[in-house]
Amino acid sequence: MTFQPWQLVWHDEFDDAEIDRTRWCLETGYIGASNAEMEIYTDRPENLRLQNGMLVIEARQELLQGYRYTSGRLSTCGLHAWTYGRFEARLKLPFGQGLWPAFWMLGDDVAETGWPECGEIDIMEAKGKAPDMVRGTIHGPGYFRDDSVGLDYFLKGQRFADDFHLLALEWEPDQLRWYVDDKLYNTLTPGDVPGKWVFDHPFYIILNVAVGGFWPGFPDETTTFPQFMLVDYVRVYQRR
Repeated sequence: MTFQPWQLVWHDEFDDAEIDRTRWCLETGYIGASNAEMEIYTDRPENLRLQNGMLVIEARQELLQGYRYTSGRLSTCGLHAWTYGRFEARLKLPFGQGLWPAFWMLGDDVAETGWPECGEIDIMEAKGKAPDMVRGTIHGPGYFRDDSVGLDYFLKGQRFADDFHLLALEWEPDQLRWYVDDKLYNTLTPGDVPGKWVFDHPFYIILNVAVGGFWPGFPDETTTFPQFMLVDYVRVYQRR
């Protein structure tokens, strides 16, 4: 099979003065109940801002509307969605017990079909207590939460908080491939999942930093705040 080269079709370099609302929806409120998260998301510059040519997502320990932590979450929901492509972001991650940064995608039919039937692709999610690790995984009907299908990638002698790294997914018909700094570390096909393959329709992008939750655990006395996920850019490519 011969593929055409990847061509850039959408991107944000975060070089403007403010977050571009034609590219991003700033999602606010308490969204993480199903995961037992502890943060409330806001659109305040304390939690979401552009600074020095980067998107800054800041998780803070502060009391707001009854929640002990605030953070930021933004997505392309309702604005941009894609079927297949290469999705990449250059990221520097937060660290510490209970931090849960993520660069991920949801099927844009989530409002109609629900989760996990819509499909979820985690291009990168990380546990702050394991700062040398990121995970790439998928959720769908019959394989979600603890039964999701994916793989972990480990840096050698480094933390993802120490420098920027390129996290990427290449999504073709019937195949998903995960990369860290252009190193392929996982490939999944329909034969690898114990249920229906639901990755053949449009998905949108999400970037966020959660605080607490069943998967990463919860902050403790070792966790320091504020914590930051820095995003140098997000780029989407497709075959033409």
